[in-house]
Amino acid sequence: MMRRIIRSILFLILLSLPLTCWSNELSIVKLESEQKTIIKPQKKPVLIEADKITGYYKQEIEATGNAELHHGDNVLTADRMKYYQQTEDAEVEGNVRLERPTDILQGQQLEINLQTEVGHLTEPRYSMKEGKGRGAGDILLFEGKDNYRIKDTNYTACPEGNHDWYLRAKELRIDNKKEVGTARHVSVVFKDVPILYSPWLDFSYSGKRKTGLLAPVAGYNVRTGFDVGLPVYLNIAPNIDATVTPRIMTERGFLLSNEFRYIGNNNLNGHLLFDILPQDIDRNRTRWGVLFTHTQNLGKGWQGFMNYNAVSDDRYFRELTPNLAQTSLVNLSQQGGVNYNGRLGTDGVLNFTGFAQRFQTIQDPFALIVSPYERLPHFAVNAAKYNVGKLDFELQSSWTNFYHPTLVDGNRSIFYPSVSAPLRNEYGYITPKFGLHYTHYNLAAPVDTKGENVDRMVPIVSLDSGIAFDRQFNFGDRNMIQTLEPRLFYVYAPYRNQDYLPNFDSAINDFSFAQILTENRFSGGDRINDANRAVAALTSRFVDKETGVEFLRLAVGQMVNFTDPRIQLLPPQVTSGKSDFIAAISGRLTQDISTDSNIQIDQSGGIVEKVRSGVSYQPEPGKVLNFGYRFTRDVREQVDTSIEQVDTSVQWPIYGGWRGVSRVNYSLNDDKILAGLAGLEYSSCCWALRVVLQRLTTATQTTTTAFFLQLELKGLMGLGNNPLQVLQQTIPGYTSVH
Repeated sequence: MMRRIIRSILFLILLSLPLTCWSNELSIVKLESEQKTIIKPQKKPVLIEADKITGYYKQEIEATGNAELHHGDNVLTADRMKYYQQTEDAEVEGNVRLERPTDILQGQQLEINLQTEVGHLTEPRYSMKEGKGRGAGDILLFEGKDNYRIKDTNYTACPEGNHDWYLRAKELRIDNKKEVGTARHVSVVFKDVPILYSPWLDFSYSGKRKTGLLAPVAGYNVRTGFDVGLPVYLNIAPNIDATVTPRIMTERGFLLSNEFRYIGNNNLNGHLLFDILPQDIDRNRTRWGVLFTHTQNLGKGWQGFMNYNAVSDDRYFRELTPNLAQTSLVNLSQQGGVNYNGRLGTDGVLNFTGFAQRFQTIQDPFALIVSPYERLPHFAVNAAKYNVGKLDFELQSSWTNFYHPTLVDGNRSIFYPSVSAPLRNEYGYITPKFGLHYTHYNLAAPVDTKGENVDRMVPIVSLDSGIAFDRQFNFGDRNMIQTLEPRLFYVYAPYRNQDYLPNFDSAINDFSFAQILTENRFSGGDRINDANRAVAALTSRFVDKETGVEFLRLAVGQMVNFTDPRIQLLPPQVTSGKSDFIAAISGRLTQDISTDSNIQIDQSGGIVEKVRSGVSYQPEPGKVLNFGYRFTRDVREQVDTSIEQVDTSVQWPIYGGWRGVSRVNYSLNDDKILAGLAGLEYSSCCWALRVVLQRLTTATQTTTTAFFLQLELKGLMGLGNNPLQVLQQTIPGYTSVH
């Protein structure tokens, strides 16, 4: 060992001599030629270690036995190597290994110029540090810094010893600067069976974005037939990209699908989806769909937004997409506007919103609905000023012009100021509040006997109070805090006849525990409930003391109506009972079981009004079992339109790497499946397979069936129609197995 160290030190001294001489020679040239300066490239220092080192001064160095050469960030090892100092050429043989910042190359014989990085390597084996890609070939040709070609090669991202899939190519070019591989005359081989051939294929082995062809997608839908697409990805700029996908559907024809995305400074971002079917074979017409969203920070508290959705016809989603989130759409929003959020002094806030909005209503011919009013335009100003003396002041105001082609339209002004006097300390609060809700209508046609200009004024009084207790306890190895929070809420609003008023945007608020603790059970501004009710609620939370994470929440509430509510939307949507009991539980019952459930009971008749219940069991990623139940009782007589549904979904291991996925949404009233899904997925170290069959009820008398089959090759591509979005939407807690 000592002899090798001494040889290395002596060689370093020897190696430094020609570099010093070169520097002196360059100085002489400068002196002899005062008119011209010669600049030569800076040589990187070269360090060679070996069991034996011999050579000729300023000409060549030969190292044998555990030879190792360091040149910049590159480390070259072999049994034997020669280095020519003048040309910077290296000849290396025997167990050659070249490690660089981006990859590791191995072979038997190497000839390379260290300065230009041009040369060749025989019997090469290569592996990329980014993306874990690797392969072998007949010969590797160095073509400059960060570039080389391999002849008659293979490539895979599977770990060493595994060749479940690989590329087989006549030539593969690697660009380490762009982290891109380009293959010529290439076949994709899976389980020793060629499944795809292309004269040309390029891919990003590190997962970075790049322009080029993506893997073809294919699927089957009973309404479109076999659907095959070839996506082209365009990396237009670091903040802009697009995907253009020509698709062939055997039952519909040629469809061009386009996606465009962009982001920018000040939270600017946008997303455009546009599909066009120039000639639908089945419908004999042009069909299209567009979705565009845009948001932008305009500065100084202002933000602009746009959301535009449109399709060519009512059947577009039901016939041309298997996505449940789209097939269930009824009203497509077309909206654009601005909003402002700012301060109003030191203890106040000011918000402004202005927009125009219209809708495209997608009609089911067997269940026609009335399209919503368009708001052309809508302006709203909300302000709050706190700690004015001991009072808080709030204002909610808006002006909206409503338009409808068949219903009475007009504009509506709302002015709702309120004042509250919060009394707080460290363990509780009492907040009395008084507000005056004023509404003015200027209508296009007279209503009832009131004429075209009508007003409504409703005083609203409320009292909100609560106390918070807490205790600490240990649950296993966790320090927990349990709270006990009793709350009493009272609201009074006198009855004002509102039957003659138009209903532009009011609806009954969806049932929830939080909703019973609000002043108005209606959304929108056209209906203000008459109220003389009190709610007593008790909430208990279980919180991790260290992280502040809430694990479980239990809540019960008793709502008492001292008088029967008289303001109702038609058909009636609330009971006339004077007392309702509500209970809710959400969070984790155990480490693996979570729930979000609530129930509403009309105590006057002992009748369950509404139930929303969901339980999820998820012991680990890739294992989840969900059960949900939904019930809403319809109070109308003679016609039963109550809702009672169960929803179950599961993702669970079966055997080895196989998992089953399933989802069933079943209507007990109609005795039919509203949505069903079944499938299998397999995951290994470097590939995954998914097979999914989905059936949806897309309208009252319309169903559709879609088939998904995808083979995902890790680090390369996914072949087939990707069902991941469908699985994530339909199975809560679903985790990709790959």
